[in-house]
Amino acid sequence: MDLDSAKQIAPIVFSDSYLEARQKFLTAAQTSRAYRSSADGPSGEALFTDVTYFGHSKAKNLLVLISATHGVEGYCGSAGQLVFLRSRLHEGLPPSTAVLIIHALNSYGFAWDRRVTVEGCDLNRNFVDFSKPLPPNPGYEELAEHIVPADISEHGIERAEAAIAAYKSIHGELSFQQALVGGQYTRPGGMFYGGTEPTKTRRTLEQISADFDVAAREQVIIVDYHTGLGRYGYGELQCEQPSGVDGYDRAVKIFGPSVTSPEVGNSSSVVIPGSIDAFWERALGDRHTYIALEFGTYTGKSVLRKDHWLFAYRPEEADSEHGREIRRASKSNFYPQMPDWNEMIVWRSHQVHRQALEALT
Repeated sequence: MDLDSAKQIAPIVFSDSYLEARQKFLTAAQTSRAYRSSADGPSGEALFTDVTYFGHSKAKNLLVLISATHGVEGYCGSAGQLVFLRSRLHEGLPPSTAVLIIHALNSYGFAWDRRVTVEGCDLNRNFVDFSKPLPPNPGYEELAEHIVPADISEHGIERAEAAIAAYKSIHGELSFQQALVGGQYTRPGGMFYGGTEPTKTRRTLEQISADFDVAAREQVIIVDYHTGLGRYGYGELQCEQPSGVDGYDRAVKIFGPSVTSPEVGNSSSVVIPGSIDAFWERALGDRHTYIALEFGTYTGKSVLRKDHWLFAYRPEEADSEHGREIRRASKSNFYPQMPDWNEMIVWRSHQVHRQALEALT
């Protein structure tokens, strides 16, 4: 795909809502299996995770493409999956290779323009082993009432920001980022909350994996689309801590030295517990290579604060004009809806798809 093609395709593959994205996916995929969410959309509509599979059912090599792990980031992920389908890379696969596309894994978050699941959990912190003690996060505990304050008036925000600034002056910016985004398991309704048990969305992924016999494959590459971290429009290929340095090395061999990992200190992400890669590591070990294809948007986190405030303190107003305003801001933060950004997502996604299939075939 050249740059002119990316510019032409971009307006076609992006959508303005979960329902539009789903319809485009179902049309392009032609055949799929639907997994019903326990939640409904803002207008009471049914929500689904849709899955399509290309190739021999027993193919030893598998490419998995996942959108909307963090629901609202599904605008980008769905577009990336449509880029794959429009490029027809799935046609003419050898018998050894297959493709599994999981559309709108967290369909609740996608429909409501939220990162979290219906339980209020960050799915990318929910894949811990809940039979063991949960990871502590004392930094978040100290700052919890300031990260999502009950009072979001101008005075309330000023007080919260002053407390956060004081924490940074003592502990440093890196420690603050680890406290903020490193996952916490004690504050339901708070940011980056990992939950106290597997979410329904986690169980959906586990069921999909079982239904398509993913654990039996010899080599699996997972591309998980994300937005919101890093430089605007740049698609960073992030490995996660569960795969370790070995997983990073596998990814570098496939995608080149632009791959990053918090394990080696070159990622824009900190180490996080319970990421979705923990699931793949448990299921496949060194037979898998996981990357989060993370596209940067904007740097502000105030939209997350207001989103969590809305659903923690004013859930009855989620579909009021004020609630819709907060949700629109969340959507714009994780999906800029700008032609240049859309074009960058199309081009980089196609490059990553091609590299992954070349490695498998």
